[in-house]
Amino acid sequence: MELRHLRYFVAVAEECHFGRAAARLHVTQSTLSAQVQALEREVGGPVFLRTSRRVELTEAGELLLLEARRTLAQAGRALDVARQSVRGEIGAVRIGFSGIAALEGTLSADLRRFHTAHPRVELHLTELPPAAQVQGIREGTLDIGYSPDNGLKDVDDLVVARGARTTLSIALRHDHPLASTASVTPADLEGENLIVYAADHDDESVLDRFGAAREKHRGRVHLVTGTLGVLALASAGVGVAVVPAAAERIGLPDVVYRPLRGMPAEVDVVMLSRPDELTGPVRAFVRSCGPAAGA
Repeated sequence: MELRHLRYFVAVAEECHFGRAAARLHVTQSTLSAQVQALEREVGGPVFLRTSRRVELTEAGELLLLEARRTLAQAGRALDVARQSVRGEIGAVRIGFSGIAALEGTLSADLRRFHTAHPRVELHLTELPPAAQVQGIREGTLDIGYSPDNGLKDVDDLVVARGARTTLSIALRHDHPLASTASVTPADLEGENLIVYAADHDDESVLDRFGAAREKHRGRVHLVTGTLGVLALASAGVGVAVVPAAAERIGLPDVVYRPLRGMPAEVDVVMLSRPDELTGPVRAFVRSCGPAAGA
């Protein structure tokens, strides 16, 4: 039995006439009669009593009509749900993000834009370091990632859309000697224990910005994959933290911030996604929040 058999049957039952039902369905009367006969063969008996003046339902036909209407309504709902998903109107988007993306404002702006346009799509957020975001997108446990670009490597298989740019700052205890300065340079940091935000525990991309001076810090560097972890260590006086300037929006006890001068100090917040994405809501998110959306 196919859905069209049920549609043809319901049309005849409602019109009580094969000719009118055929016109309603835009098929020939002979085609309609053949399909109804095929349905009756599957049922094992007649579903209509046919007279020269009227078509009436048999008892089996009455019972079939109730179920046929339910089946067609459910099939219509299933098709509608699938179409809404393809259009990105329903479903879910799983997003991994680094703290800097939330602090800088890129993430919240994109979420607001997308939610306004697609209010029925669920948004699931998980704070993760950049390396874990890349892994999650590749494995299919995440759909989108928001990460600083420092430390990202071997991501040619993903779409990397560059967003906002922020500079680097220094976070340190309020009673540290450098807290009394207006700004900090790499030379000022010689001999200091550095706490560095990293994409993973092997990422030294921020330290690379110190150039030749990086060797003076080797062995005195703490690589931390979470923004709050970096600031907590700075607050405890473990060292001086190198953080994106947007982190200054976090007010932790005993922590002050100073601009970092005299070295390449710009960090891009990027959006990561799959190039061959098939899921409707995720494709809609990329369309709404990718580079073209902000152009």
